[in-house]
Amino acid sequence: MYGTWVLVPLNFLKFNFLSSGGDYYGTHKWHWYFTQGFTVMVFSHIPFCIAGIIYSKQWKFTGLLAWVLGFYSILGHKEFRFVLPVLPIALIFSGYSLAMIEDPSVSSPPHKEKEFSKKHNKYPPKMTAAILFLLATNIPMALYMSLVHQRGPEDVMNHLAKEAFQGKVKSILFLTPCHATPYYSMLHRNLPMQFLDCTPSSEEKGVLDESDRFMTDPVSFMSKFANNSSFPSHIVLFESEEQKLRSSLISFDYREEKRFFNAHFKVDRDLQASVVVYVRIIYSLI
Repeated sequence: MYGTWVLVPLNFLKFNFLSSGGDYYGTHKWHWYFTQGFTVMVFSHIPFCIAGIIYSKQWKFTGLLAWVLGFYSILGHKEFRFVLPVLPIALIFSGYSLAMIEDPSVSSPPHKEKEFSKKHNKYPPKMTAAILFLLATNIPMALYMSLVHQRGPEDVMNHLAKEAFQGKVKSILFLTPCHATPYYSMLHRNLPMQFLDCTPSSEEKGVLDESDRFMTDPVSFMSKFANNSSFPSHIVLFESEEQKLRSSLISFDYREEKRFFNAHFKVDRDLQASVVVYVRIIYSLI
């Protein structure tokens, strides 16, 4: 496929570890997994996880957990998904501490286990409180993060898919960070679409990619794009950039068609409160 022998795991090691190629997509402090990343993933299980580590004394699993988090902390580019494989280990420790609350004989010598089990026939108050605490903290967060937070890209693609089905969409330009939407996976139509390029090799040559150039100066980028490319029927962008480009888009005969909520707070870049769809006036009349 490449015209020469390629060992993918070796390339992965070279790009992400030896050459820090992953840093191109953003970096975090070395302690991010310990202070933010993994702690957010474990969330309200943290006290139970710590208790489980201490009382279970399963140091091999504890060492594995620490080694994975420590190794990935060396890399500049960090993501939640990188440490997802060790999340079950943390939850096992949490489960162990919950089992101890329900039945202290879990950590007792074998000869005491039967004696306690005979007396134990219902959940103790501490166990009930722990379960209610976990439900009260995790269910609202799960619902909010799954149904509300950063839902804009999916909503905008659902809208464009419906419009495309009715023949109202001819082409789409996404003036967003690269890979910000589900793209063709939700459109299901053979329409020309374009998003800003963020190929890593371009930065190695000292040249900013399309995405960086747009984020640095959206107005200048849009003016150059208008001179070198044909106008699409629809343009999609986040509100933070839309505010800077509104006058330019109007001058190019675009009008706002739809605005979709995206987030209440910023995550890793400027607040992207909503996703906005602009349509060129000649196509809005169809």
